[in-house]
Amino acid sequence: MVASARVQKLVRRYKLAIAAALTILLIQGLVVWSLRSLEEGEAERKLPDYSNQDSKIVGGLWEKTNSVPGKSRVRWSSRLERTGGTAASALRRSTSRKGARPDRRAPQSSMTPPAAGTSATHGAPLRGPDCPPSRERRAVWMGLTKLPTVTLYPNVTLRARTPCRLSIEQRLSSADRRSPTLCVSIRPGSSCPTNCRSTALSSVYQTLSRLLDHYYYIHVDKRSGYMHREVVQIAQQFPNIRATPWRMVTIWGGASLLKAYLRSMQDLLAMLDWKWDFFINLSATDFPTRTNTELVAFLSQNRDKNFLKSHGRENARFIRKQGLDRLFHECDNHMWRLGERHIPEGLEVSGGSDWFALTRRFVEYVISSQDPLVTGLKQFYSYALLPAESFFHTVLGNSHMCDTLIDNNLRVTNWNRKLGCKCQYKHIVDWCGCSPNDFKPQDLIRIQQLARPTFFARKFESSVNQEAIDILDTHLYGQYAPGTVAVKAYWESLFEQLDGVGSLSDVALTAYSSFFRLALNNLRSTQSMDSCRFEPVGFPVSVHAYFHYDRFQGYLVLQEVQAVGSLVRETLEMWAVPQATLIFENNLKEFERLKSLEMGTEWDPKERIFRNFGGIIGPMDEPLAVQKWARGPNLTATIVWIDPALVVAASYDITVDVDAEYTQYKPPLQHPLRPGTWTVRVLKQWERIAQVQFLVLPLTFKGKEPLRKGEDSWLLAGPPGNQYLEQSFDQLSSVLKLPPQEPAMLKAQQNAQLVGQPLEAWLDRLVEGFWVTGDMCATQTSSCSALTPCSQTTWSSLSPDPKSELGPVKSDGRIR
Repeated sequence: MVASARVQKLVRRYKLAIAAALTILLIQGLVVWSLRSLEEGEAERKLPDYSNQDSKIVGGLWEKTNSVPGKSRVRWSSRLERTGGTAASALRRSTSRKGARPDRRAPQSSMTPPAAGTSATHGAPLRGPDCPPSRERRAVWMGLTKLPTVTLYPNVTLRARTPCRLSIEQRLSSADRRSPTLCVSIRPGSSCPTNCRSTALSSVYQTLSRLLDHYYYIHVDKRSGYMHREVVQIAQQFPNIRATPWRMVTIWGGASLLKAYLRSMQDLLAMLDWKWDFFINLSATDFPTRTNTELVAFLSQNRDKNFLKSHGRENARFIRKQGLDRLFHECDNHMWRLGERHIPEGLEVSGGSDWFALTRRFVEYVISSQDPLVTGLKQFYSYALLPAESFFHTVLGNSHMCDTLIDNNLRVTNWNRKLGCKCQYKHIVDWCGCSPNDFKPQDLIRIQQLARPTFFARKFESSVNQEAIDILDTHLYGQYAPGTVAVKAYWESLFEQLDGVGSLSDVALTAYSSFFRLALNNLRSTQSMDSCRFEPVGFPVSVHAYFHYDRFQGYLVLQEVQAVGSLVRETLEMWAVPQATLIFENNLKEFERLKSLEMGTEWDPKERIFRNFGGIIGPMDEPLAVQKWARGPNLTATIVWIDPALVVAASYDITVDVDAEYTQYKPPLQHPLRPGTWTVRVLKQWERIAQVQFLVLPLTFKGKEPLRKGEDSWLLAGPPGNQYLEQSFDQLSSVLKLPPQEPAMLKAQQNAQLVGQPLEAWLDRLVEGFWVTGDMCATQTSSCSALTPCSQTTWSSLSPDPKSELGPVKSDGRIR
């Protein structure tokens, strides 16, 4: 009793110290548990934190110890074999150490085709031979046949099973180690907008030229006619490249993407002359990170494995995030959310990345099996958002092949969720989604830092950053010969005559026609020969955006012409170069933080660029003002928009935090915008800090027909009542010290009545203030001796581009 009393007295006296000690022990235990989880591969649950990860870089960015030799020794083999169940369950499972009991968890269900004489609709037990049963559960498939009628599928009995496991030491016999043949499914332009033509054709060329040993089955979005024609031409040159005879409009998050995959798989299985082992899906924004030899060596060691990357989060959260408990229907290139639905009972839904490498055996099961698991999931995911990110994971994890699952999609994806998750697809789908960023040179370190094996990276876009592609390409395949032209150049097709002029917007047709007229006028004024006097014929033949050293350099317009006094026609290409209009005042003080002020449309908040690279804006567009800032003190700035008639269209304040990099705002201006030169100012206490001008083009076409007087004049007249917002800013004219408004307004009203040649002349004068003619060339020998053949220039769309040339692969796997 005395000892007990003493103990109680000591506890009361030192209870704070004891509590602190227990807390420290608890924290240490958690740290040890976390480190153990990391050692067992749990660090792969989420995207690595590259800012804190210990990067093992020896001798520069690219460490050759990461390469895969032809032998079975692989640096990352110990991290590879987390298999069994769905990808999510594999991640949640904590791998036990030697002698420890395995983690207990709810068993999973498995389904295989019923045995002969049994019926799945009558509750026959369905299970895989390697996944023993535990307890029965029931599943009700829920889907749609005709909207909005809901069809409940018959009850299907599921047998739960113990988790699938595969030992790290398990390997294939040496007799089955022949090099696998890959069937690579490429979907260039799958997310192309309607007016897109060839956003990444050179990337397709580059990917094909670096992996030419395998089979390629290429699907091109139905809206991308130019790219499809180019791919068909490639397929005619190589027996291992084919284009799908069918085409779909595949939208972000749409059910059409899963349908395209399944149909491609069905086609490939029917091609008896193509003997392939793996199905790998790629897009035109993917690029290899290792050589073909390394890829084949790795897959040779893992011939029976299916590679899918899990979301790495708790399933209920994943289901909510993906909207799998919602009913979606794809119609008119949009995913419409219709309501709620239930996940089938007894089914463990998984998912993650929609980029994968699947064995032929599993593809045959998905396509040919009449297993209710497969047929039911096909119906379920026909009305799901982002179905390709979950369908294959769920089928594999609940099937008899669950033990072939490897939680790795063999890709490096450049995620920056702070920038990539801004609901930028709300115009396509009734949901908020995320998209990865394009790789830039500073992001390539991510490829080196990953411990898991990867062979492809995404996303790469030459129009955003060509340098990152060049660095990776040079590392893998060597440098181009000194003096090789166009290595730093990139051309993107915006329009082709075969697609029809109807694929152009009225504002684009107006701009391209003006560019070409100005180029012909410039040629006429600099050359006195009659043979250099041309008139344009019809509409443009093609239009390209031209980039050099990762900077937009202008538009290239190709069009037919006819010499004055002659019936002979030629085809010329001109180069329209944009001019800067940004002005900074002196003595900026804290506003030295302001680095740029840009105007445009099609702002990409993820890449922080205007996708309308040249800033071609019409009266019915919605321009946006974007300011770029360096780090500095907090400040408040006033932004003022002034139209060509000196009407103050908008005025608003922006607050710039100390860490702000970009600020942006799109005032909801009434349409049509008044054509002419607009001015946007950045003010500090109504004193001008910076100013930029942009052009709203007066349309010369409506519906691809010349503008008609009277009937179409409203497009040039500005907004009703000369007021762009509900609030009037007329009182600011004196504060901003603007000239008298009456003369400018009178001139604007006169211009609004113009049609025909006077309208074109006014348009051309405006365009001359923002664009200049860089050069002009001829597709063939021209009657004008001053014109150089386009093939001999460095800028023309018809000039050589070695990056887009397909050639034989050398014995060492290199092409240079």
